[in-house]
Amino acid sequence: MSDAPIVVKLGGRALDEASSRPALWDALATLAKSAPGGLVLVHGGGGAVDAHLARLGLTSERRAGLRVTPESEIAEVVAVLRGVVNTQLVGLLEARGAPSAGLGLSDGGACRCEKHAPDGIDLGRVGRVAPRGGADGALWRTLLGAGVTPVLSSIGLDHMGRPLNVNADDAALGVAQILCAGALVLLTDVPGILDGDKRLIEEIDTDGIESLIASGVISGGMIPKARAAAGAAEASGVPTIIASWDAPERLAPLASGGRAGTRVVSRRRRPVGSGT
Repeated sequence: MSDAPIVVKLGGRALDEASSRPALWDALATLAKSAPGGLVLVHGGGGAVDAHLARLGLTSERRAGLRVTPESEIAEVVAVLRGVVNTQLVGLLEARGAPSAGLGLSDGGACRCEKHAPDGIDLGRVGRVAPRGGADGALWRTLLGAGVTPVLSSIGLDHMGRPLNVNADDAALGVAQILCAGALVLLTDVPGILDGDKRLIEEIDTDGIESLIASGVISGGMIPKARAAAGAAEASGVPTIIASWDAPERLAPLASGGRAGTRVVSRRRRPVGSGT
């Protein structure tokens, strides 16, 4: 059984009124205590940021799928993600006997971040996890070794120590790469990838995903989710799991190397049951 940590990304509706989903937090606390390599939880909180900015009379704008974060608003985004949301999630785990530490991505030099301008679009204080470089996740490894779950907000620091708002999916991918995670789990609002008969596909690779998209089996909002998982599996070299936060009881097998949702693997690996 691998002693590499499991990285879980949590965002979207699962964070809206997070305390009202006790079964999810029971499952994550159990996973944190039972997985041999421990658990790292990476979270976003776009809904909370939108609500906070709206109260201030500010309108949220997104471009290229990312939140535009002007210099004048980065302090508010940090306050919500690192302050309100992160503290709440640490409290939910601590209340269930899972020791946790709330951190930003770059605390202790664990992760280097840099400004991100996709296709030359200036999004303000938006960043991404930088190439591995000098970042080794040492602080996270120390916490995991002590039985403590790092709860990472998607706020990083640039080389000048200034805050950057990092997309949570990209942050989780970067964390998984740095830690050589045993698995990257993207908790979403669907049980996984379904085949043409609406049955759960337990394992699939990038080529299989593109084939299902071309045939129309994967459609609509599931296309970006599936492609994001495939891209994460290819980039990180570790399996990426799409699973539902609304069925938390299915997460328990992950602690012992079992399965939940759909396991997306690199095209360099042959999915289970695909033949020779």
